[in-house]
Amino acid sequence: MTFISEERYADIIRVFPVLCVDIILKNRNGEYLLLKRKNDPKKGSWWPVGGRVLKGETLEEAAIRKAKEETGLSVRKPQPVGYFELFSERGPFDTPPGYHTVSIVFSASVDDQEKITLNGQSAGWKYAGELPADFQVIPFHSSGVMSSPRKRERVPDRRRET
Repeated sequence: MTFISEERYADIIRVFPVLCVDIILKNRNGEYLLLKRKNDPKKGSWWPVGGRVLKGETLEEAAIRKAKEETGLSVRKPQPVGYFELFSERGPFDTPPGYHTVSIVFSASVDDQEKITLNGQSAGWKYAGELPADFQVIPFHSSGVMSSPRKRERVPDRRRET
């Protein structure tokens, strides 16, 4: 896999949204595994596992990879449940006009007896009874048609024409 430089990536996210996956991991008690983020966006927040999709991998492969990278947990057959869009003033490179991600959200069960091993992206983990209030997933309908998204506050576009 070839990676681009942070400088080039910063240029790209100035103009394009980033395709991501988030994975809702639930234990046998119905609690959600949340990680305390070290980086923007959502720095300092408790948030589900997730991150960017790499070129050449399927969305399911990305969800499985992110769970393994961020928690050390092996998940099988994550199920797509909806999508989530994040509009944030702060992204990983603090680049105006903000940061925009489009995440396909998956759900999977985890064995809460399995050891959790965090990578350097998170400061801690916990099981919680609820997902973060601002993690508003728009569900996929069983008919295969997505529901209408709710109106969301957008980050102002601060690009200037020259």
